[in-house]
Amino acid sequence: MAGEITETGELYSPYVGLVYMFNLIVGTGALTMPKAFATAGWLVSLVLLVFLGFMSFVTTTFVVEAMAAANAQLHWKRMENHQEEEDDDSSTASDSDVLVQDNYERAEKRPILSVQRRGSLNLFEITDRVEMGQMASMFFNKVGVNLFYFCIIIYLYGDLAIYAAAVPFSLMQVTCATGNESCGVEADSKHNDTDPCWGPLRRVDAYRIYLAVFTLLLGPFTFFDVQKTKYLQILTSLMRWVAFAIMIVLALVRIGHGHRQGHPPLADLSGVRNLFGVCVYSFMCQHSLPSLVTPVSSKRHLTCLVFLDYVLILAFYGLLCFTAIFCFRGDSLMDMYTLNFARCDVVSVAAVRFFLGLFPVFTISTNFPIIAVTLRNNWKTLFHREGGTYPWVVDRVVFPTITLLPPVLVAFCTHDLESLVGITGAYAGTGIQYVIPAFLVYHCRKDTQLTLGYGTVNKHRSPFRHTFWVGFVLLWAFSCFFFVTANIVLSETKV
Repeated sequence: MAGEITETGELYSPYVGLVYMFNLIVGTGALTMPKAFATAGWLVSLVLLVFLGFMSFVTTTFVVEAMAAANAQLHWKRMENHQEEEDDDSSTASDSDVLVQDNYERAEKRPILSVQRRGSLNLFEITDRVEMGQMASMFFNKVGVNLFYFCIIIYLYGDLAIYAAAVPFSLMQVTCATGNESCGVEADSKHNDTDPCWGPLRRVDAYRIYLAVFTLLLGPFTFFDVQKTKYLQILTSLMRWVAFAIMIVLALVRIGHGHRQGHPPLADLSGVRNLFGVCVYSFMCQHSLPSLVTPVSSKRHLTCLVFLDYVLILAFYGLLCFTAIFCFRGDSLMDMYTLNFARCDVVSVAAVRFFLGLFPVFTISTNFPIIAVTLRNNWKTLFHREGGTYPWVVDRVVFPTITLLPPVLVAFCTHDLESLVGITGAYAGTGIQYVIPAFLVYHCRKDTQLTLGYGTVNKHRSPFRHTFWVGFVLLWAFSCFFFVTANIVLSETKV
């Protein structure tokens, strides 16, 4: 659960942690990025992608610093408790005890920093996996904690809505073939939801049927506890990288053979709104950093490894998007990039077409129950009162229902994945990626100085340690929120 100190788990090397972080960040958002790139123009997209990658790296270092500060406070409390137990055990009525007590009182009056130095090697070590909810409860007041959970819940709802729409949409695109039934999406064809799919059934009817089946099959997992197994992680990661590699190679081959169709504009500001949300969503990892960073066996060069990860991710995103926007015309790029390869003129091998077309179905379906249970548990934590328990109906029926119903209703109303990803990233994603880390690092620095003394150095402190960076991140977050909202309002008024 997001608000608990959980077990660290089995340790792994820093390079394995680098791979895990890469896998976490490069997910569903990457599949919607090519269309957003083509809409906004290649130059403005590249600049925004690099800048948002840098901002995500800044706030990632903020979260790591806050994790180290939270661990330091936990270690310090344990040291104090241990000292109190020793004092209780050694209390006797002798003159030597008076001397010991006098020494202890002098130690209590000694500057905390001098006491801290004796354990400074381990005080800021990230050994306990302190989740973001627990850090929020340590460093925020009650209002801040509630706002934190509200932001996390909104983001998870957006995540579930994207997943609930992506699977039926992919199935509809692949199975609602027109003309040649084996070719999936027709070359240069643009379909409306009212177009026929199977006989009298329209495409939108097929989509909603798939959505109902998806909900009936995976929805019940929300009412139980599920755990992602190690082998399921390996399988989905393997499928993801096979799919991405195939798409990049096929796009490069088509461009090399002179089948380049794309002529993207240099810049088109009308597409920046969705591009911003998609890019923020595609760099999201801050909420899962405690699970990724804590088990890393050696954290000496953690910041350098995280920076290397972001450079590799930027290079990968650039390669995926640039091959896509120059290989395909902008108006032919699908919301889910994999569906562009479910065409006979692009891929001649039917097995590859179906694998790429149905790729989101396999990977997203395995993640949906995990995210749903996480959201349900966050609802429970938000309303939990110390010492209280929920009635069975509330615990087993009400919380799972309010978790499952809203995203399914959103997916029922729309399957515009680019907009869903863009809005989720632009609003809830901005809160999780910018606002929460900035406030966490600001308050953890103040609490560390009060608890451990001024001049205490956090060994995992962010390279962006000046308060200017906290203000800059918050100003950027506010600017993004204002820009996206204004853009949406202006777009609606034009319509």
